[in-house]
Amino acid sequence: MIELPEALVLARQLNQAVCGKTVAAAAVNQSPHQFAFYHGDPAVYPDRLRGCTLHDASAYGGMVEMDFGRCRLVISDGVNLRFHEMPATRPKKHQLLLEFRDGTALSASVQMYGMLWCFEPGTFDNEYRAAARTKPSPLTPEFNRAWFQSLLNAEAVQKLSLKAFLATEQRIPGLGNGVLQDLLWSCGLHPRQKVSSLDDEAAGKLFLSIKTTLATMADAGGRDTEKDLFGQSGSYRASLSSLHQKEGCPRCGGEIRKESYLGGSIYTCPRCQPI
Repeated sequence: MIELPEALVLARQLNQAVCGKTVAAAAVNQSPHQFAFYHGDPAVYPDRLRGCTLHDASAYGGMVEMDFGRCRLVISDGVNLRFHEMPATRPKKHQLLLEFRDGTALSASVQMYGMLWCFEPGTFDNEYRAAARTKPSPLTPEFNRAWFQSLLNAEAVQKLSLKAFLATEQRIPGLGNGVLQDLLWSCGLHPRQKVSSLDDEAAGKLFLSIKTTLATMADAGGRDTEKDLFGQSGSYRASLSSLHQKEGCPRCGGEIRKESYLGGSIYTCPRCQPI
């Protein structure tokens, strides 16, 4: 799933490899997917995108927004975005395929669910995009201890678990269940622990972990559980993940436990994250 580190990596790679290319043809919804979500009628996307040149790509939270001049294209969540140099590398099934005039292409394929929004500037009002664009990113100075403490102090979150607080309601756009595992493990907190149980020291450790863990993930090209624009895995080792669960805890060597919680899986080390 695209979360904050992967969005930053994809935007950077798009600017390096695709910026300046002009769309010659576009295919949308060629392989219908029940959980591929478009803005309006996807049948109008080809005409909207044809002849447009990619000017810039930006990351907001867990979203990647591409500026094509007269329109914007936003992808998020479980969308696999790939750049193709040769025609033979195009996927047989996809939800979006952009063919560029120089013979290269960009494809988007949805896994479990994903958003592919194409719209003219000023015509799209979406609360998730607005939150991602306006709330401070953990990788910026604006996301400081005072800002984070204001989130923690809200009366509405006191009874929430740390997973619910951090990974729902777009309180911190781009921070999802995937990156959540390592950032809680690194500061010794459990996903089921209640927000109200945090003292000042624990809150400080959590704040620091959010800042440093996400920065480390982004600097390493994303997590090794995810792939970039060229189909390569990131270099950040996601310690608490399905990929490395059997290897045990990198800190204490103990068992990594997997369980279902709040609609997804959580991975914890009982020794390092007592509750």
